[in-house]
Amino acid sequence: MNPWVVLAAAIVVEVAGTICLKFASIATTPADRILPGIGVAVFYGSTLVLMAIAMKSLDASTTYVVWSGAGMALITVASVFLFKESFDWVKLAGIAFVAVGVMVLHSASQP
Repeated sequence: MNPWVVLAAAIVVEVAGTICLKFASIATTPADRILPGIGVAVFYGSTLVLMAIAMKSLDASTTYVVWSGAGMALITVASVFLFKESFDWVKLAGIAFVAVGVMVLHSASQP
């Protein structure tokens, strides 16, 4: 399987885990934390497995930077819609800087 597709899946699953973590943190009762807590464990565990698979074909540095940068960008956007968090030019600039960093690192790892 294409390692970039596996990495993309790892990113989506990690974002789902982070969203579950946020839901668990805003739950008002311990019972309301159970399902999101299970989601955190399952999604984060799945992310690590998928990243390990992607790293069989991709450099560890590239894999991690793409995973963390894309995950950060996606969770920032998702938080605006799901949790009504703010979004401003500073956050947009941060996402842009990470994207540029990912491209530089990826180009540096090409033979």
